[in-house]
Amino acid sequence: MKKWRVEDMKFSAVLVMITLVLLAASGAWAADDAAWPLACRTASYGKYDAGALDHMSAIGLNYVFIPVPAPDQVEATIQKLKDSKLTPLVIRGNTDLSKETCVDELGAQAAICEKMGVKYMFLSAKCNGAEKSVVYDRLRRAGEAAKQHGVIISLETHPELCTNGDVQLETMKAINHPNVRINFDTANITFYNKDTTAVAELKKIIDYVATLEIKDHNAEFESWNFPALGTGKVDFPAIFALLKAHKYYGPVTIEFEGVKGVELTEEQTKKAIADSVAYVKSIAAFK
Repeated sequence: MKKWRVEDMKFSAVLVMITLVLLAASGAWAADDAAWPLACRTASYGKYDAGALDHMSAIGLNYVFIPVPAPDQVEATIQKLKDSKLTPLVIRGNTDLSKETCVDELGAQAAICEKMGVKYMFLSAKCNGAEKSVVYDRLRRAGEAAKQHGVIISLETHPELCTNGDVQLETMKAINHPNVRINFDTANITFYNKDTTAVAELKKIIDYVATLEIKDHNAEFESWNFPALGTGKVDFPAIFALLKAHKYYGPVTIEFEGVKGVELTEEQTKKAIADSVAYVKSIAAFK
């Protein structure tokens, strides 16, 4: 049997280290960073949201998307999340962009995000009758306020500022602030637009996406049909392939809104959410 000299062993160790470094650099070795943090919106539970946190924890989620708590409820909310072993990933902000007070309101909500350790604040941005130029300016100033707290404001895929990829790109260029970005909603694309897909629109705006909301849809214009993930028409494997190609590993949040006219029990609602989590975990890696 060959006897290994100390020099040989040292040389072999160096070769191993070099190989590992090269593998990591080439992406052949999947690191923990190559996985998306996965959360679910408490709003997905609708009227059954009282048990949402415990259910999310039970089905294997580590993160949650919650509405911004009132200032006097922040500490209680932090404790409630700790009790459920969930980390807040995205917080939903709320304001009226047609009013000048929106800038201060969003700044105060960004401060709450910072206190809770959250870097992303979702916002359904609507003009509500105000001129786009005025709203752009307010969002730019709100972005600057959010920047002071290390927070990115993520604009939802809603009319009239973020209806589709082209409109989102126009809005991003007009606001021109690094702390105002896009929340890309995979189902809202086909709900608000005809003759396109979530994949096609994501390609246009991927460089500005800060948060991704995965929601399924039957792909019919203005049809309120948002079933459990994997049972509609959204091409989720293609969505995640695109994210990976562009090295996006930011927040991914699940939203379940159901089908208009179909009333679900609490058990059915929780099953739809659990099935959605199971489906998405079967096609991609998550934290």
